[in-house]
Amino acid sequence: MKVVDLDRETVKQGLADGSLLLIDVREDHEFARGRIPGSVSHPLSSFDPEAVRALIEADGRRPVFSCASGVRSVHAIAAAQRAGLDLSEHYAGAFKDWYAAGEPVES
Repeated sequence: MKVVDLDRETVKQGLADGSLLLIDVREDHEFARGRIPGSVSHPLSSFDPEAVRALIEADGRRPVFSCASGVRSVHAIAAAQRAGLDLSEHYAGAFKDWYAAGEPVES
């Protein structure tokens, strides 16, 4: 399995310039309590590779998974790759890193 770790600055720049689609795989209640602005929710517990494929195709931006601490996003990469999707990037520091750095959060 191929996994590419992205840091906060790379994610921040991609969100700012509109090139990155941040797919948050935390549960709905976690996403509702606080999220990285511009991220979209797709919980790992109900992960649907075809829905992810459709989202990516409709959106057109570079897809990157994120979660709370960088663990579930790796599981999402594994599930996507098993389904034949060529996805490997995730925000390694995840929401905890974003929040701890004082970056903006939506709720």
